[in-house]
Amino acid sequence: MTEQEKMLAGKIYDSSDETLLAIRTKAHKLCQTYNQTADTEEKAREQIMRDLIPDCAKGVYLQGPIYFDYGKFTTIGENTFANFNFTVLDTCPVHIGNNVFIGPNVSLVTPMHPFRYQERNIKFRQDGTAYDDEYAKPITIGDNCWLASNVVVTGGVTIGEGCVIGAGSVVTKDIPPHSLAVGNPCKVIRQITEADSIRNREDLW
Repeated sequence: MTEQEKMLAGKIYDSSDETLLAIRTKAHKLCQTYNQTADTEEKAREQIMRDLIPDCAKGVYLQGPIYFDYGKFTTIGENTFANFNFTVLDTCPVHIGNNVFIGPNVSLVTPMHPFRYQERNIKFRQDGTAYDDEYAKPITIGDNCWLASNVVVTGGVTIGEGCVIGAGSVVTKDIPPHSLAVGNPCKVIRQITEADSIRNREDLW
């Protein structure tokens, strides 16, 4: 297996691999360019985003600034919106569904590191190049979800369709569809139902 194949399969891989380094370098440069491009330059921003995230459906809007590790290992569905400071460490595949609302300062982080520092710390080869033992787990965000401000989703998590994840939550385990979930660690509070319709809120009308 190549180092990229190992990485995407969730195996220990060498992050200093030249192919992976080239993809990361390109992605980081594209993010920097995107972040320096004004909102009003819509065509330019769209082209940068297509280069960064080839598997990106129509109607996606990323407010920026954005930060992607690779970009090409992320898929984003139709009409998805992400607010300021969206961070995606897509060392393993990240799938974001259709009509997902993502608040400011949300992070989707797939990388995993050993608990034991003896295995986690940076090591050096005989030629002086550095490496570490790293692996990752994928993340899936279902259609029609809302991740509120400052949510962190860790590797290996699937958030089901129609969920709302409360502000500041750290999601470390799967969340079933149509759940309201909050906290650190994030826990399901209850199901979202018709009773939650804003039409039932007289104070809003």
